[in-house]
Amino acid sequence: MDPSHQPILYYDLGSPYAYLAAERAADVLGRAPHMQPILVGGIFVERGFGSWADTPGREQRIAEVEARGERYGLPPLRWPAGWPNNTLKVMRAAAWAEGRGEGDRFALAAFRRAFVDGADLSRREEIAYAAESVGRPADQLAQAIDSREIKDALRKSTAEAWTRGVAGVPCIEIGGEVFYGDDRLEAVRESIEGRK
Repeated sequence: MDPSHQPILYYDLGSPYAYLAAERAADVLGRAPHMQPILVGGIFVERGFGSWADTPGREQRIAEVEARGERYGLPPLRWPAGWPNNTLKVMRAAAWAEGRGEGDRFALAAFRRAFVDGADLSRREEIAYAAESVGRPADQLAQAIDSREIKDALRKSTAEAWTRGVAGVPCIEIGGEVFYGDDRLEAVRESIEGRK
């Protein structure tokens, strides 16, 4: 496949909209995207404001996410206690899994653990559960997510995403064009079809 035709889905495992995009991207796009982990907190710093989860519109947006999930035929969303949770360690785990060829599978498993099972992915045992579910040994996880190599890899991918125009998650990039939001998947499909 021409690399310019490979969609990239930028995500953070704390984002319910990114969960919605991850669940339906392959079906809508006709091919699975590459799942690129980034730390949305780093994007918040760059853009100068944070998450809608900390605004007066929180409850309305939660209802919107749940309604979209229902329209998409997904299981009812279960929100992790204390959401939004700190995703720093689980996103390092995602970067670790990606470096071992299991990034896409890990992302889907962890998203489902968070938004189907309602698990708090800031807890190491939940991160380990997600890793083990895709065959990544949990005994390697603690050392990996505390390593300088993994910290630097996540920091670098986040910085590169920002320079490419990623202003939040989910964003889907195809051929250098960036689409922001799970509701833009159909526009991405049109862009892919236009490149054939």
